[in-house]
Amino acid sequence: MEHVTRIVIIGGGPGGYEAALVGAQLGAEVTVVDCDGLGGASVLTDCVPSKTLIATAEVMTTFDSSYEELGIIVADDTPPLEQAARVVGVDLGKVNRRVKRLALAQSHDITASVTRAGARVLRGRARLEGMQALDGSRKVVVRAADGTEETLTADAVLLATGGHPRELPDARPDGERILNWTQVYDLAELPEELIVVGSGVTGAEFAGAYQALGSKVTLVSSRDRVLPGEDPDAAAVLEEVFRRRGMNVMARSRAESAKRVGDRVEVTLSDGRVITGSHCLMAVGAIPNSEGMGLEEAGVKVSESGHIWTDKVSRTTAPGVYAAGDVTGVFALASVAAMQGRIAMYHFLGDAVAPLNLKTVSSNVFTDPEIATVGYSQADVDAGRIDARVVKLPLLRNPRAKMQGIRDGFVKLFCRPGTGIVVGGVVVSPRASELIHPISIAVDNNLTVEQIANAFTVYPSLSGSIAEVARQLHTRREL
Repeated sequence: MEHVTRIVIIGGGPGGYEAALVGAQLGAEVTVVDCDGLGGASVLTDCVPSKTLIATAEVMTTFDSSYEELGIIVADDTPPLEQAARVVGVDLGKVNRRVKRLALAQSHDITASVTRAGARVLRGRARLEGMQALDGSRKVVVRAADGTEETLTADAVLLATGGHPRELPDARPDGERILNWTQVYDLAELPEELIVVGSGVTGAEFAGAYQALGSKVTLVSSRDRVLPGEDPDAAAVLEEVFRRRGMNVMARSRAESAKRVGDRVEVTLSDGRVITGSHCLMAVGAIPNSEGMGLEEAGVKVSESGHIWTDKVSRTTAPGVYAAGDVTGVFALASVAAMQGRIAMYHFLGDAVAPLNLKTVSSNVFTDPEIATVGYSQADVDAGRIDARVVKLPLLRNPRAKMQGIRDGFVKLFCRPGTGIVVGGVVVSPRASELIHPISIAVDNNLTVEQIANAFTVYPSLSGSIAEVARQLHTRREL
């Protein structure tokens, strides 16, 4: 009887469920062990919920910032003395109910896809049991919520357990006034004054969203600027927009503690200053879910930060054990997790596979405007890691942007000086997540600025700016 390859996947997020689909498609016997519901944090508490919330905020921002310029008249019975009052409001309870409904629906869709593909889904928490057996298999023990245990035998194991919000010792979330990003969807009413601690991607996205929804927002950043890991020109545009819309951005301000005082929250900074608000959102990073899984005993190398070491084809240091997603600390992106999971399955099951290439990864910050990037960055150029020509074109010059009332943003391209090959790009714009795709294709396929410049674009369109930047780079290269 022919042996069927048995694969156990621990974690049902993008890394886990995408791997399950590939493994089942390639004929393996796949079991997915998950404790919260397929889709993981990405679908249940992170990407899907936050971007659904941001979708509402985006409509609010577009309306507030553009309706007068575009000639839209809003019928309003506000008395003349209060004419400046806000004419559009939001029912946060209704928004959050929609957020949760969509997240659950997406999770159910993923579960249906995985089971339809032939994989088995087990609810529980799993751990590796000891080292690899002589026949190359491994034991995985699954503990269900009721305490019962089941032992699975696996020819290969994929660890895709994700991460959870980091907490400061003196700023523990209580789920009511001091919140982490998984708890904000339980709010029934809009926070009157929201303090956001942390100016990375998560902090910036939520700060911008709640500002648009109508909260008075203070963003506490321990660094010189918001989004310290992003393109500096892009971060400068966003910070200027935040301040213009009334956000209090506090740079070089590190939060030490947060405590409830009645119906208020007091946040103490490292320099002794105290700021107060009705709510506080802690967005100070994530911690990988790698504890209590028997990794050390199984021979899986884990860093001091708790991340699992992997190579370019998702292998860990233990034979037959792979890892994918946030638990590896490679890139905290659903797309990267999914690719790592797929690569692991292709590699173990003997299919054609290309190693993970992070220089082709496109990512997006869902603020307003959005910030999308791909390939080499301004930091790479400035540090001399790559020799590249750079041209940045403000969207103010774009005719479609003028028509839509878009004032903020730009397109930036990086190309090699000799060949003109596109090696990176940045787009700051509404829907930058859509506009980055042609640049991603260029980076992934080593296209030149000449090829980008010669491709037709619709007139008028925002994508026309991509072609215009390419034309400027092409001309400069010839000169």
